[in-house]
Amino acid sequence: MGNDGRGEAYFGRLRADDFGYLDETRQIYLDHTGAAPVPRRLVDAHAARLRGAAFGNPHTESPASAASTELIEAARERVLRFLDADPEQYTVVFTANASQAVKLVGEAYPFRGRTGPALLLTQDNHNSVNGVREFARAAGARVRLVPFAGDELRADGAAVSDALATRRRGLFCFPAQSNFSGVRHPLEWVERAREAGWHTLLDAAAYLPTGTLSLRRTPADFTVASWYKVFGYPSGVGSLVARRAALAELRRPWFAGGTIQVVSAQARWHRMAQAPAAFEDGTPDFHAVPQIVPGLDWYDAIGADRVAGHVAALTARLLDALAGLRHPDGGPLVRVYGPRGTEARGGTVALNVLDRHGAVVDERIVARECSAAGISVRTGCFCNPGAGEEAFAIAPRLLRRTGSGRGRAETIDGYIERLGLPSGGAVRVSPGIANVPADIDRFVDFLRATFAAATPVRGALAPRLSC
Repeated sequence: MGNDGRGEAYFGRLRADDFGYLDETRQIYLDHTGAAPVPRRLVDAHAARLRGAAFGNPHTESPASAASTELIEAARERVLRFLDADPEQYTVVFTANASQAVKLVGEAYPFRGRTGPALLLTQDNHNSVNGVREFARAAGARVRLVPFAGDELRADGAAVSDALATRRRGLFCFPAQSNFSGVRHPLEWVERAREAGWHTLLDAAAYLPTGTLSLRRTPADFTVASWYKVFGYPSGVGSLVARRAALAELRRPWFAGGTIQVVSAQARWHRMAQAPAAFEDGTPDFHAVPQIVPGLDWYDAIGADRVAGHVAALTARLLDALAGLRHPDGGPLVRVYGPRGTEARGGTVALNVLDRHGAVVDERIVARECSAAGISVRTGCFCNPGAGEEAFAIAPRLLRRTGSGRGRAETIDGYIERLGLPSGGAVRVSPGIANVPADIDRFVDFLRATFAAATPVRGALAPRLSC
């Protein structure tokens, strides 16, 4: 429905009603993988709720506290319904973001030595998932990395099968959708891993804005979600949706307010609360968490299939237009990383702009020119070093040499220079629910007008502080 006239008309009305501020301020917002724009009606709903009642800290039994507790539990139920998860099998832990949800699993997973559970990661992972390896390494556990296969930045399916067949089981972590390239990895890996005796951590943060997930069909042990990526508001709310049986195997290394049933200061013992409370550190954001309900109601009223079709049509329009961009001499204006079509991919497109000699234009120049034109895209490495290293064909030996020992670079720019890279990353363009076809056309016209004839003057560029 997203690529026919009725679909365009529907999203045109949605744009006017909920995202009219984009046109009023003449902005082109193409960073939905980073965050969805805020729908006006969700802000209005939140304000109306706060104006109409008192809500208190849920860690007591006052009327205001009970009101907060009721809304938080309703949000838990709504998340389970959205993900088609059996409440007898799954529970929801609310977190500040997806990164905290991953950390809850990593720090409490029972890694123990070379003979204990292992960690299996795909090379395509967000840094929040890559960080789990530090917990595994600290415990002396084995860590294995699944490489890419082919030129579309897809994880090697044969290598996944081989790794899952090894004698040493443990935790397998992979993204449903790459936050770098938009590649969608096979959800069937979850069931395959389960049958082989592995736990699975599925990073669904980039996938859920345009992908449907049923935890009855894809029974991941741990699923990570970030709600502002789906419906924009509020930020600061993520979820760990966990199988109750898998959650019971985790052992938290500390406790905090709200996570314990009883504790003694003098005798130095404590008893953890039951899940999910045992994993929710301190006071939950009792003003923000309840907003998940109207947010998911808003999204479901539009329809996941309708959103998926719309974003797929926008992505196809973008990819087709990028393929046709040329310098006056016929050379390509952009280089796209990952799939060139829409099969098994989401609405995230990574690219670099090329000058007339075919050299990569520094991503900071592209960011500067986009900002001046009122265009919001993401530039850099997108917290996904594995995909970037593959896209830019950086040899592992060179990575080891520049990251440690005498060859170690002390700054990000020094690191990039020693790797011999022309740029510190790529440009990520991610259309989404708030976009209309004219946004894609204006962005492509901007690239043509700004970079086809001549590369803008480099000028002074701020040093890169992180990647």
